[in-house]
Amino acid sequence: MCGIVGIVGKSYVNQALYDALTVLQHRGQDAAGIVTTQNGRLYLRKDNGLVKDVFHTRHMKELHGNIGIGHIRYPTAGSSSNAEAQPFYVNSPYGITLAHNGNLTNVEQLTKEIYEADLRHINTDSDSEVLLNVFANELAERGKLHPTEDDIFAAVAKVHQRCKGGYAAVAMITGYGLVAFRDPHGIRPVVFGQRHTDEGVEYMVASESVALDVSGFNLIRDIAPGEAIYITENGKLHTRQCASNAQLAPCIFEYVYLARPDSIIDGVSVYSARLRMGEKLADKIQRIRPDHDIDVVIPIPDTSRTAALEVATRLGIKFREGFVKNRYIGRTFIMPGQAVRKKSVRQKLNAIGQEFAGKTVLLVDDSIVRGTTCKQIIQMAREAGAKKVYFCSAAPEVRYPNVYGIDMPSAHELIAHERTVDEVADLIGADWLIYQDLDDLKDAVGGGVEKIEHFDCAVFDGHYVTGDIDASYLQHIEDERNELSKNARRGANAVIELHNN
Repeated sequence: MCGIVGIVGKSYVNQALYDALTVLQHRGQDAAGIVTTQNGRLYLRKDNGLVKDVFHTRHMKELHGNIGIGHIRYPTAGSSSNAEAQPFYVNSPYGITLAHNGNLTNVEQLTKEIYEADLRHINTDSDSEVLLNVFANELAERGKLHPTEDDIFAAVAKVHQRCKGGYAAVAMITGYGLVAFRDPHGIRPVVFGQRHTDEGVEYMVASESVALDVSGFNLIRDIAPGEAIYITENGKLHTRQCASNAQLAPCIFEYVYLARPDSIIDGVSVYSARLRMGEKLADKIQRIRPDHDIDVVIPIPDTSRTAALEVATRLGIKFREGFVKNRYIGRTFIMPGQAVRKKSVRQKLNAIGQEFAGKTVLLVDDSIVRGTTCKQIIQMAREAGAKKVYFCSAAPEVRYPNVYGIDMPSAHELIAHERTVDEVADLIGADWLIYQDLDDLKDAVGGGVEKIEHFDCAVFDGHYVTGDIDASYLQHIEDERNELSKNARRGANAVIELHNN
């Protein structure tokens, strides 16, 4: 889960790119980067950290040009070093920069092909650099000094043939324009829009529609699965379907947690979808336990607030804000290490005692992944005086790894993996645990105005829509993750030993 943005404007785009990355910050807190172009020269600033910390006035002044792309990073593949910060750059052909959201599932095969057949060197562990080099090589194979839109779309078509997994990417071809494309299943989101100025029409591409809103761009639509768009330097828009087997199956977890509620993804309002999740949960509670003794519904800030409000309304129970959130602590789920996650929960939330004392409370969260956060929150509720603590998840049980760009790669880290609901309830310390049913979640998201028939629900049902994931692949990525963890611990121990000596 990362955030991408690209703009073809009529004046400098540095500020609009910065503003867009700021509102996409929820998609990643590890690193940020912007690259712009003017008169055939590239101007790049990227580093680890939040957008506000990476870009200062002196950096913004150096980002010249009317075309640019930006990225905020959430580490899934590779390390968290600043060498992994995006956008990435290759000088041949033409000079291409690229920013990517998602994960390539055949990255090892591609890396080998790139070296042995394409004669290209990969300098990092990032699959985004691999994606860039595949695109660059396919464009170079066209052999044109001046590429046309047909050449660019043909290169994207080859990318779709070679690359597997979930990906949304934006690339800038120096001297020509901006390209954006989405994998044939549309797993990761990307939209584009326009705004009219006195100088002419400007275009923006972004992971979520909210990035367009903040700069006054009007949403045109989502980039379709397998589709590519190409916007020339002078602002001419070209679109083309570049995959023969495209079928929309967006990641349903975007609607549960990842996206902002004020975004629209594949025609579906995230806010409305979360309202419907709350309706479905309330109906399930009434069905299972019509004589429940819930006194108050309390959301876990912030993602679950919309669903929790609808649960309370539909059940006719008081809705109360029982936790105060420290706005200066990042999103716990996307922090890079389990130890950091554990430490951050109590720094992030503080209970309001009067809302818990002597009451049976229903806590509503968007999902339960590792169980670390909800266990601590339930303990906080008890310490605040709650008589009973029920816990409600707006998503079904997360039982399987995610391989398309969300940090859920190891099954043994998922609390619901190979456990019953009652066993999970015991582990997190809840008196009663309620999960959303998967069919209800699908209906909540896909049953609105825009009908979506298929979703990537792999984390819930173990069905991977790309069709190339099996048990051996999952074991391989788990082994890789374990090895990375071991190396990180060795490094930390070496630093401690050096300090002690």
